[in-house]
Amino acid sequence: MPPGSDTIERRSFPRERSSWYGRTWNPGPPFFIPFFRRALAINEKTRVNHQIRISPVRVIAPDGEQLGILPVDRALEIAEQQGLDLVEVAPTARPPVCRIMDYGKFKYEEQRKAREARKKQHHVQVKEVKMRPGIEDHDFEFKTRHARRFLEEGNKVKVTMMFRGRQMAHPELGRQVLTRVADEVSDLAKVESHPMMEARSMSMVLAPIKA
Repeated sequence: MPPGSDTIERRSFPRERSSWYGRTWNPGPPFFIPFFRRALAINEKTRVNHQIRISPVRVIAPDGEQLGILPVDRALEIAEQQGLDLVEVAPTARPPVCRIMDYGKFKYEEQRKAREARKKQHHVQVKEVKMRPGIEDHDFEFKTRHARRFLEEGNKVKVTMMFRGRQMAHPELGRQVLTRVADEVSDLAKVESHPMMEARSMSMVLAPIKA
């Protein structure tokens, strides 16, 4: 550009150009392309009936019988004669695999199974029950019932024995109480972590016995 000129010269740079250090810089593909392709894969839907474009297809009858490789129009005709749907179950196979079924009923069953699976999922938690070496029988039974309830719900139980003052000189008394708790719930749980002293407390972890 001539000195003193007020015009800014615009240039279009090539895809690859040299940097000041003589290295080649390649900007590469835009960063959003992999995410776009992944989104397409997630949003893919099962093709049913006239949504199936590839022909021929391998057809499976409702009872699992192989009907062979048929033109998609013929497969649709067979499904319509039975009052059912033609569903593409293996789109990546060559030829694609389609099954004749009641698609509405199939979707309902799949959703019901998914709901039941979610209900059965249980996140194990660690519940804590605190006691003292000189605990009275009434309090011991009360807190042991809590431990049993936690175990019945499928959770682990950490039984913590709290010491204070002169009780620190007799940790065996706290160990006896923890052993008693383990015996009381032995029908529901096993000792996962045996009694261990930590500062001014002693703890034991009980885990539910899997049925």
